[in-house]
Amino acid sequence: MNISATLFGQFIVASVVIIGISSYLLGKRKTNTPRLAGLIGVLLAFMPPLGFIYLACMVLKNDVPTPATQD
Repeated sequence: MNISATLFGQFIVASVVIIGISSYLLGKRKTNTPRLAGLIGVLLAFMPPLGFIYLACMVLKNDVPTPATQD
């Protein structure tokens, strides 16, 4: 079975965008540094299994308490 390089490249680009945006949005709730969380997600998304593992870890992480919910 032949794998087209163009199709593989499009899959990588799509996973980078999806995992990058998802990790940034999760980083806003789960960390104090959402930009760093998004950057790590983008870098790990070049190897899609690592990107999905990173997203799973972010989902399982506890939310950072906000000043309004620290009571």
